[in-house]
Amino acid sequence: MSISENNEELRKIQLTGGSTYIISLPKNWVDQMGLGKGSVVSVNKGSDMSLTIRSRDFSSPEKIKKAVILIKKGDKPESVIRHLISSYLRGYNIIQIKSTEKRIDMETRFSIKGFVRKKLVGTEILSDLPNELTLQILLSYTELKVKDALRRMSIISVSMHKDAVQTLSDENPRIAKEILNMDDEVDRFNFYVMRLLNVAITEPIVLKKGGVANLQQCLGYRLVTKSVERMADHATNIADNRLALNLVPINEEIIKELNKVSQSAIEVFESAIESLMNEDYAAADNVLYSAEETRGMEDEIIHRIVKLAPVEDVPLLRLIVESIVRTAEYGADIAESVLNMTVSDAITEA
Repeated sequence: MSISENNEELRKIQLTGGSTYIISLPKNWVDQMGLGKGSVVSVNKGSDMSLTIRSRDFSSPEKIKKAVILIKKGDKPESVIRHLISSYLRGYNIIQIKSTEKRIDMETRFSIKGFVRKKLVGTEILSDLPNELTLQILLSYTELKVKDALRRMSIISVSMHKDAVQTLSDENPRIAKEILNMDDEVDRFNFYVMRLLNVAITEPIVLKKGGVANLQQCLGYRLVTKSVERMADHATNIADNRLALNLVPINEEIIKELNKVSQSAIEVFESAIESLMNEDYAAADNVLYSAEETRGMEDEIIHRIVKLAPVEDVPLLRLIVESIVRTAEYGADIAESVLNMTVSDAITEA
């Protein structure tokens, strides 16, 4: 046995009984963990070729990490918010924002508080002093796992899309404005999933607590959450473009075709999410065929718009169609990520 520079123990693998390999554990480690003869431990093989030994009844607490952001004279609120986002995504549990001046100016203070309230899941303001704001992230990774967050993101995004398309046949613009506010909720879960995945890459215990099977899945989930977030953005684009249309009612035939394409796009997106939740390779493969069918509907509806819509509304209606079809395309992107994440279930390694 020897001890390396980073204090890890180096042990030789021994063979016993002709077929079983064993290694010994340092006595002080066993004592510190409260283990002894007959204790049960779990051994896991990591995707990075590591072996992790854990006590079956040991639950490692999440590390408390603190970041301090200094606001210097002349710093703009946007710059402070960018520092805050980066600190949140890096997994800091406590974020302290301090000013080198006597006070944090009111514009910056209101910007920080508004951003925390709208965009950061599980974050509370612990202290609010003239020259200091202290934030704490209270939500643990076991309370909201990556799949749960993605499902909630998806439900909100689908609701936004349906409401946005509904506004096309509704002359009340208030509904369209409400959709714009729903995008904040999607951003909240988007930031949270990115935070969880960033921490999981370096902390195996978070990988397990967050419901991620291995490091390779982190990339897949990151691509998925980006697609869901972009889908929600296109729902807001539909609402924005509806508000910019003339107040004359949209032709009923155009509305019928828009609803048809929208329904098809939503089915593609929801099927892709289900294939992700079930980790179903075959279902994800089928999504790609459905997405292609939805794309094929675009030319026909554009032809009808050019023929039936007022000339001044044609450009905005074409943008609306593009955003609807993009929903199916993002569903296809999610399905491709699922294929990459689950391909081992569909092939036989030689």
